[in-house]
Parts: sequence; structure tokens; C-alpha cells
Amino acid sequence: MNDIMKLQKNMSDWQKYARQAIAAAGLCALLCAAGISAQAQPPAQTSGQTQSPTTGESSSTSQSSSAPADAQNSNAMPKADNTPAGGAPEDPAAADSRGTVVEEIVARVNDDIITRSDLDAARQDMVEQVHEECTGCSDADIQAKIAAQEPDLLRNLIDQSLLVQRAKDDDINVDADVVKKLDDIRQQNHIASMEDLERQIDASGMDFEDYKNKIKDQLLTREVVSKEVSSRVIVDHAEVVKYYNDHKDEFQRPEQVALREILVSTDGKTPDEVTALQKKAQGLLDRVRAGDDFGQLAIHFSDGPTAKDGGELGTYERGQLAPDIENQVFTLNRNQTTEVIQTKSGFLILQVEQRYEAGLQPLDKVQDEITDKLFSAKVEPQLRDYLKQLRQDSFVEVKPGYVDTAAVPSTTIQEVSATPDVTKKIKAGHRFLFFGKKKTAVQGT
Repeated sequence: MNDIMKLQKNMSDWQKYARQAIAAAGLCALLCAAGISAQAQPPAQTSGQTQSPTTGESSSTSQSSSAPADAQNSNAMPKADNTPAGGAPEDPAAADSRGTVVEEIVARVNDDIITRSDLDAARQDMVEQVHEECTGCSDADIQAKIAAQEPDLLRNLIDQSLLVQRAKDDDINVDADVVKKLDDIRQQNHIASMEDLERQIDASGMDFEDYKNKIKDQLLTREVVSKEVSSRVIVDHAEVVKYYNDHKDEFQRPEQVALREILVSTDGKTPDEVTALQKKAQGLLDRVRAGDDFGQLAIHFSDGPTAKDGGELGTYERGQLAPDIENQVFTLNRNQTTEVIQTKSGFLILQVEQRYEAGLQPLDKVQDEITDKLFSAKVEPQLRDYLKQLRQDSFVEVKPGYVDTAAVPSTTIQEVSATPDVTKKIKAGHRFLFFGKKKTAVQGT
């Protein structure tokens, strides 16, 4: 099983979710699963803006500067050094004599602001995501993917801000969903109580209230995109059949199995505890065979890094798994499970979620895949059009040297000189670059 586990990033689920919640996700993230999943910066009103706020500066760590000079690379972020975001030089004079440090505001979206720290955080998440999704890629391929996504970082942050603001204007309430998500994260990480979860998040350097608000913004965005865009997209069966008949070469495949796992970890356990954990694993297998949903059991009881995703491991061909695992799973049909397998890290249960025989795959095995593909092809341009309309109905202001790649001609965009108009104290013990409180504009002196 070690061969399988090496394919997964060994990261705490709640830490991974926190990073995702503050990510500057593009359309792919907005559209994942049901075609919708994203987050945004703290919201504000989307209409009724009569005054044109001046793009200036807000507080952060030790970086502050004038705008970057090179508009062609205007949204570039620092790589592995301490170069200020956007390639702008540091401005020591930006530091407040009272110990507060000011930071660039690179864009205003109605009453909301986007700072260079937001761009820094967006870029870091994007880089980490590229590395996770491209584990077999060369350095050149990884850098090419990063370079392709980097120009749209500011666009994505503006998109997210607009979507969350619209959700608030529509009185969408996700408070119950936030509580459920937090409880799911607690259960996935086997944390005894919500109080313990809050303590662990705070101890990691995150602010729990900020963490919770980021989850809320993500859920608000999902709801408004579902309501305004994805719910209006229909892929009928005739379209699926036509795509299948027109693209049969895509569905010529070797023998494969799509797997899910439940792992009961025995790391650091005593012999008596291992015996009890083996009984736990057997009990979970019995529940699956009695009809309980494998994915839900994985979410709530698996100790593996795939628990958050219902135990999804991916699709494997012969020769890609350890021989003892391969010999078992390739004899199973869809939805069948292995017996409890003892590994070095614990007790493992595998389920064959789908099985593909070598050759042309029948339509019934690939129709969900085709439907998702056609759905995304329809939703993405409609979502882009919807965001275009939100821009036209909103006040968007971008600092010189930075570019919103989705700006529309009718959008009110003013590029003005920076003035230090926002200050904010840094909370001791918290990583402000990632989890700052809602930014409130205060006219400076």
C-alpha cells in the first residue's frame, strides 16, 4: 500500500482546506464538483457606489512600495526570495512611525479591497497546486504552467470578491453549512470537539475566525454560482451520445481500476491498540457490505489523506500498484471491496469504484465523464459572461501597473497614484499575509 500512499500528499485535511479556502482559484476551482467551488475576499455592497475611492495602501508585514513599472508582467509575484510582489521596490518610508507598516492596495471592488498580500497568498497557493497536480512534470513544464496562470491572479481575486458580494446582496445564508463543514473537518482529523479544533487552528498560526470566514466566503460563492449559472446549464443524453460517437479514440484504454480507500492507521500504537483497530477496520468493512456508503465512511473514519475526498485514490493500470494489491483489486468488479489488508501503516480496505476492461470503453462507463466535460465546456463561458455583467454593474479600480485581465470597457476603472490611506495593526502570533481580518479603509494623514 506504500506505493499508493506515495501518490498522496501527506497533509492534514484541515490545513489543506484552509489553504484552498484562501486560494485565488480560477474557473476550474469555481467549477469543481458540481461546477462550483471558490472563495472570495471579504464582501461589500455591489451597487450604489457613488464615490470613487482612491487606490492606496493598507498595512501588512515589512513590504510596501509604489506600483510595478512593467505592466506586461504586472501581476507577477515573488518567487523563492523576498522580492516585493509585482517586482516593486521596497519603500522603507512606508512604515508608520508608530510601528504599523503600510501595504499596497492593488484594487478596490466596490467597498472591498485587494492587497498585495492577497496576491502573494494567491500566487503561493497557485504554485503549490501546480506542484501537487503535476508531480511527474519537469521543472520547465511546472514553470510554464505557473507563468500561464500568473497573469490572471488579480482577475480571479476580483471575480471572487464580486461573487461573494452578490451572494450577500441576495441574502444567501450559509451559516449552517459553515458549521457542518467545520464539523466535517473536525471528524476527518479525529479531533474531539470544536473547541479543540479551534485551539489547533489558532496554534498553527491561523486565526480561527478568519479561517471560518474564508470557508463562509467559499460557500457563498458556490451558492451564487449555482443559482445564477450552473443551474441553468443542461447537458442532455443526446449530446453525450454524439460526443461518444465522434470521439471514440478518447475511450480506447488499457485495463484499469478506479479505487477508493479506508485506512485505519496503526502508527505509534501498542499491540493491544492494534488489535482493537483491526476490529474497527473489520467493522467498517462489514458496514460497507451491509450497504453503507463507502465514501461517507471514508470521510468520517479513514485516517488516510484521501478521507476528505471520500477515499478517492484515482485510476490505476496494471503495473502501477504493489503486486499484492494489484492481484486483489484486478479480480474485483465495480463496487466490490477487498478484505481488510494489513500494511505497515495500518489496516486498509479498498473498493473498486469503477472497472475498465482493455479496449473501447462502453458508453455507460464513460457517460459521467463525458457529461462533466460537456458541462464544463458550457458553464465556463456562461460564468465568464456573468462575471462580466457583475463588473459592469460594479465599481472596480485597479492600481497602475496591475491588470485585471477580465476588465470590460464599460467598467468604471480608474488608475490613480497610490496614497497611504489604510493602516492596520498586525496581530501578534498570526500570519497576517494569509489570514488578515477584513480590510477597512481609513483615510490617512
